[in-house]
Amino acid sequence: KYPYIAGMGVYVFKRDVLLNLLKSRYAELHDFGSEILPRALHDHNVQAYVFTDYWEDIGTIRSFFDANMALCEQPPKFEFYDPKTPFFTSPRYLPPTKSDKCRIKEAIISHGCFLRECKIEHSIIGVRSRLNSGSELKNAMMMGADSYETEDEISRLMSEGKVPIGVGENTKISNCIIDKNRSIG
Repeated sequence: KYPYIAGMGVYVFKRDVLLNLLKSRYAELHDFGSEILPRALHDHNVQAYVFTDYWEDIGTIRSFFDANMALCEQPPKFEFYDPKTPFFTSPRYLPPTKSDKCRIKEAIISHGCFLRECKIEHSIIGVRSRLNSGSELKNAMMMGADSYETEDEISRLMSEGKVPIGVGENTKISNCIIDKNRSIG
């Protein structure tokens, strides 16, 4: 009925059994999921829980990107807003996102962002992100920023011909992941 086995990385062991597997019995092996666990099946009481809900393998950059972009689709495979299984994030104590004259379609926008006269389509915008006038994001994942730059810092950077953290004016980005604390445009 279930021909494929996939490990989601959650394992429970008795300490002495795990140490025995790693230090002596299978010390020459390198991969836990494909080498150590299958061999342990023969000598130990190994059990699994068949998980039938949403799960995606995000072991590659492409699969990580695709899984995140799928959250923007209607309806998404994974539902953040199901009242039967609420989804909670860690509190960040950030102000709500501020947007001015933006066009936003099929997007997830995190807290504390500044969006000015930009276009966002099928994208995820992380915390404290800045998108300036004329910028466009399509099929993009912007990880956000760890902190804010002050208006003085932004003015100084711009007067020096540098770009503040975020996406600068008239910058068009599509099909990519923007790492945290990046300056583009």
